[in-house]
Amino acid sequence: MPRLMTLEGYTAINEEIDDLWHVQRPAMVQSVADAAALGDRSENAEYIYGKKRLREIDSRIRYLTRKVDQVTVINLEHQKPVDHIQFGAVVTVEDEDGEEKTWRLVDKDESDPKRGRISVQSPVGQALMGKQEGDVVSVKLPRGTVEYEILALRYGAGDP
Repeated sequence: MPRLMTLEGYTAINEEIDDLWHVQRPAMVQSVADAAALGDRSENAEYIYGKKRLREIDSRIRYLTRKVDQVTVINLEHQKPVDHIQFGAVVTVEDEDGEEKTWRLVDKDESDPKRGRISVQSPVGQALMGKQEGDVVSVKLPRGTVEYEILALRYGAGDP
């Protein structure tokens, strides 16, 4: 199954790649070159740190590039509404205590519960996938099993 990612998440990763490649890496290359010009590299902390930081930047660029090469991008503005929960859905649930929560289901790399974005790979996300309004799902969490009733489901752009 292909990994899905919102256009917003895809854009954010590409902006990070661009920053790493065109801003941070050139600055660190210059820093390493300046440190190397000072002489003995074996005891030059700036040179050693700079080389280490360059390896970290290059590793992060490779990781992010592989990530965006392996995803299918979903533009939430053009997502067609369906009657069941799938990637990109905004779902309002009510727990056993009567507390309502609204989440958008996104990829694990875009997950940010404080912004109302939970991963489709999380236990709650997995339990919600494929369900409809009115369904009740049970989710095993570290604090115990929790039941959620699905109150509302919508698709489209915007915050949850």
